[in-house]
Formats: sequence, structure tokens, C-alpha cells
Amino acid sequence: MLPLRGKIINSEKARYDKVLSHNEIRLLISAMGTGIGTEEFDLAKLRYHKIILMTDADVDGAHIRTLLLTFFFRHMNQVIEAGHLFIAQPPLFKVKKGKVEKYLMSEREFEDFFLAAWVETAKVKVPGTKAPLTGEPLLELLRAVSEYRGLFGKLVKRGVPAPILAELLRGKFRGTKRGVGHAEIGEAITAAAAAVNGYSIRVTPGDNGDGHTVTIAGPPAVTFSTDVFKSADYATLVELWEKVGATAKGPTTIIEEGDRETPVKSLDALWALALERSRQGASFQRYKGLGEMNPEQLWETTMNPETRTLLKVTQEDAVGADQMFTVLMGDAVEPRREFIEKYALDVANLDI
Repeated sequence: MLPLRGKIINSEKARYDKVLSHNEIRLLISAMGTGIGTEEFDLAKLRYHKIILMTDADVDGAHIRTLLLTFFFRHMNQVIEAGHLFIAQPPLFKVKKGKVEKYLMSEREFEDFFLAAWVETAKVKVPGTKAPLTGEPLLELLRAVSEYRGLFGKLVKRGVPAPILAELLRGKFRGTKRGVGHAEIGEAITAAAAAVNGYSIRVTPGDNGDGHTVTIAGPPAVTFSTDVFKSADYATLVELWEKVGATAKGPTTIIEEGDRETPVKSLDALWALALERSRQGASFQRYKGLGEMNPEQLWETTMNPETRTLLKVTQEDAVGADQMFTVLMGDAVEPRREFIEKYALDVANLDI
């Protein structure tokens, strides 16, 4: 174990001599035994087969991990190429229900842990089905609802008003269908807006076959491109609608033990109630820092070679990795700002 005190120097910005004079970097080089630099580095002298980066699960931990990855990529790339660099994957949750106690690695595992037990006794009556769904079919429906809600919210963040998006899905509009261009997408959006009322829309053609710009009067005014409806996200959303559409249209009813019936009016309501009921009688803890675990938990979940989960650091695209480190960790501010502006709406987990 080599404890690093605080954030190490950003080796993408700092001069080489400053990197080498940084105390935590010197300790790391000494512990590994390889030396550093084109003349001194010798992979054969590496003292450990696995170099494992272990940081907290919050934003500070992510920053420290990124700084370490930058150092290895720029100054000890052979360690990555040889497959010796790993990232520890501590659990995100500890859950307990009845006599069952378990560590879970992700939000998806967390949801599945509770829902998988709940669907064994619960049922959901969906229009168009001969019998209420229960067991694995119900679990698959709930997973589809979860994925649908995530993608729907993502496209709404991109500027598409929720009522218009819902109307397009109800009409099973496919922007990726052969023969459907940006003009047709603009027409479909205008028709959907008219169907739900209350929207003043202007569609401006793009240049040289680019996507059209759709502007919806406010307040607040929103703008988005018809490219959204040619994206893989929208295509997946349409496929998910095929699975959840009948449930969304309703009437949908949850049936629990004792034949207790609870009607739900939307997918959001179904999802919220299913999670609420499935968690009854359970306790859980969300981890953000390794220090939140006691020594036994840390060993059991993150350090024990028999039970731990590691993520191997690989380098499939050296040129792409080089560009990414330059943009995100380098001196130039403008490329980093452009990157953030381009991908800000795709962020799934934001820790502020």
C-alpha cells in the first residue's frame, strides 16, 4: 500500500523537472522500482505485477484517478501496454434485507437486487396481456421502463419538449427509417406539436444536408436539431416504446399480496411505486469514500484478491488517448470548454 496525500501534480501541464520533484510522484517511482525517463525506465525492474489505483467514488477521487492516469500515460506508458495498471472497483452500495446482506457495484445492480425479490410476489396488470405479469417478465418490463425513462430524459435535456417527444413515440415515428430526411422529421415534429397544442414552432433548414434547426417559442425558447431523431438514442427509445407503450397508455394496475390493487397513471408512477414497495423493510448505505468502510469491509470488497473487482487499464487507441489527455488535462482552455459544451448533456453522474 502506498498512500498518496492529496492530489498529485498534473503531469500534462507541468514541466518534466517539476513532475520529478513532486514528492508523491517520487514516492511512486521509488515504490515501483522502474525508474523514469527514456534512458532510465526499465519495465523488467517493476516490483509488482499489478499496480492498482484505489480512490474514493466522489468527484475528488475521480480527479485524483485522472491525474494518476495522466502520469502513467505520459511517463510510464509501458506499464499500461504490458497490462500492469488496474483501477479498483469498490462497491457503490451495501444493502440488507432480512438475512441477506450484499455489496452492489452499480445503480443497476442496486435496483435489480430489490426488484428481483419483489416481482416474485407482485403482479402488474397491463392492457393487451391475458394474465398479469409477474416474475421474470415483470422484471424485464421494469428494466425496460428504467432504460426508457433514462433515454427519454436525455433527449428532453437536448431541448425536445417532453409532450412532443411522447407524441412522436405514440405515433411510432422513426427518424432513421429509409427515405425519412430532415425535412420529414421537421414536418413530424410540427404535426406532433399541433397534436399536443400550445407550441409555436419554426423549422430552419440546415446547410448542405445538415440537420434542420427547430425553434420553439418560449418562455423559455428552446432550440434543437433534427439530428436528435436520427441518433442511436432515439432509435433505441422507439424500440423501448414497443415494450412499454401499452403500460404507459394504461390502465395499468399493480397487484400485491392479498390481491391489493393500486392503479398507476404513468411509467414514472409505476417505477416509483415498484421501487418504493420493493425497498420496504430494507436498509442500504451508499459509499462515496473508501474511508466510509471499516477495515474488514475494505478488505472484503476492494482488496481481497479472492473477491475484489478490478478494471484493467488498456490502450486501444493511442492517438485518441493522446488527444483526449491533451484536451482535458492540457494548458489550452478553449478546447476543454468546447468538449464540455458538446458533451455536457450526456453526463449521467454529476457530483457537485
